[in-house]
Amino acid sequence: MSASTNRSVVLITGAATGIGNLTARSLAAAGHTVYASMRDIAGRNVQHAQELVELGQREGHDLRVVELDVTSQDSADAAVRRVLDETGHLDTVVHNAGHLFVGYVEAFTAEDVTRLFDINTIGVHRVNRAVLPHMRERRSGTLLYVGSTTSVVLPPFLGPYVASKTAADALAQVTAYEVNPLGIETTIVMPGPFTQGTEHFPNASHAGDTARSAGYAQLDPLVARNEEATEGLFPEDVDAHPRAVAEEITRVLGLPAGTRPFRTVVDFSQADVEEVNAVMRDAQEKFLARLGFGELLNVTRQG
Repeated sequence: MSASTNRSVVLITGAATGIGNLTARSLAAAGHTVYASMRDIAGRNVQHAQELVELGQREGHDLRVVELDVTSQDSADAAVRRVLDETGHLDTVVHNAGHLFVGYVEAFTAEDVTRLFDINTIGVHRVNRAVLPHMRERRSGTLLYVGSTTSVVLPPFLGPYVASKTAADALAQVTAYEVNPLGIETTIVMPGPFTQGTEHFPNASHAGDTARSAGYAQLDPLVARNEEATEGLFPEDVDAHPRAVAEEITRVLGLPAGTRPFRTVVDFSQADVEEVNAVMRDAQEKFLARLGFGELLNVTRQG
């Protein structure tokens, strides 16, 4: 690790498995103080929690585990209080917690979709409400969101998930406008699809209204080969593993404050998301400039 790399206190949501777990390991190895958060650390996730704690002890990393359920404001508040009580400050939140729904949109009930938004979208907002008073007081901090290229390419059979990630992305962007003048930085890391290395697909929920799903039976063969079709997008000589996302997050947080990209893409499916992001950013910059709010686009460094 170079001497210029920023070392900070980082809270990661959804760190039991997948990208969150890999990111906790990578950031701790890079010298950051990492709070890997997850639900039910004394129950369903006790093994995941123990593995991270033991890794930190074995490797000499400052890697800690904290209880955090993003569907509870009390839980988010308690997790942030613990970090502040133990370290005195919190520099970065990595918004990673999320869940996947697979199926036909009509076959998900309104309650199903509400539950997914509660995790993937409102969960982000709860954690921000927990941490932003501290960051605003310090006039510094970083909100790093693990978004998704699905909010650009809109793949089929993931409708509620795509909608929830798109909504979370919009909240992240508008929140960035409002915290930029207060010295709080934002980065949205957009992973593409991964068919290995996460529990996203194995743990996915499916549409519970089987009668409605039956109405789309002619599309079942497309759903069945979705994973194979996705893998066919990857170049043969590329290891499409989510550790690349953890490495990118570690790289971004190692950059000097004020120089981190607003968006970065980690996508092995070659979906040209970067080009869409550039066009969208240009349109946003022009619109805000016409409103007279152009200064909201970039973080203001304090002092």
